[in-house]
Amino acid sequence: MIFLANILIEITNFKGELAALGAAFLWAIASVVYGRLGRQIPPLELNFLKGIVAIALLILTLLYSGQLLPEINSTALTLLLLSGGLGIGIGDTAYFAAINYLGPRRTLILETLAPPLAALLALIFLQEKLSSASWCGILLTILGVAWVVTERLPNSTPNTTHLTVRGISWGMLAAVSQANGAVLSRAALAQSSISPLWSTLVRLGAGVLVLVVWLLLKGKQQKSPESASTFKILQSWQVLGAIALTSFFSTYLGIWLQQTSLKFAPVGIAQTLTSTSPLFVLPLVILMGETVSSRAILGALIALGGVGLLFSLQ
Repeated sequence: MIFLANILIEITNFKGELAALGAAFLWAIASVVYGRLGRQIPPLELNFLKGIVAIALLILTLLYSGQLLPEINSTALTLLLLSGGLGIGIGDTAYFAAINYLGPRRTLILETLAPPLAALLALIFLQEKLSSASWCGILLTILGVAWVVTERLPNSTPNTTHLTVRGISWGMLAAVSQANGAVLSRAALAQSSISPLWSTLVRLGAGVLVLVVWLLLKGKQQKSPESASTFKILQSWQVLGAIALTSFFSTYLGIWLQQTSLKFAPVGIAQTLTSTSPLFVLPLVILMGETVSSRAILGALIALGGVGLLFSLQ
């Protein structure tokens, strides 16, 4: 009994870290599903749909749990709104676009750039200092990412190489946006008593608002059959079911877990652990029949070794 009690105490002490790992696992699975949905639905529309589903689920959860609107100062509220608009509105859309060009494996490995960026931003704006050994872990992470994303596939053509460059650009935008979003969210959570559930709803609301504006601007700039095609695809119960189920796990639960990790763990640790999705996604893509080169495995191990070093030194 004492042994079990000690385990429970340890779990409680690391609830932020465990929440981050849980989010990473859910996002790894979701990335594979979103990779397939992205072939049928444009990234902007896909991000908007999963956000709407998650907001509905969050509102139902808040009503069921009886959590009233919390008191939050204007500074923290502004930080959360900026975090959602940047991290979810822009970051997630860029992430889905990167998946379309690079696939889930490369996109998730590219996402490991977010922890070093978040650690640097946290150092500058939140005074969360890291040791020299921790920065060595950051360097390992960047080297591992560079090793993987610069790999040229055997069947690459000039066209596919061009698409890969576009994918890397989208992936970089996603990493930068999500790193900034995480730091803004951590700053808001650190100076207020708002619960992770409410902060998730505020961030998602801001993200969806950005997407609405983006969709309106997109509609004015181009008149194409893309919208009609998307509407036709959404008439499929299979597609709608896949969006709803994936939104439940990746957006509703995933972002809730991410906010929990940012509430109870330093932003460097939280962002680092949520970037371990490649560790979970590699076995998935192997089971799906995708060839994983020894270079990709080595690069992933180097990147994840850097992530592990960052975590162990905190």
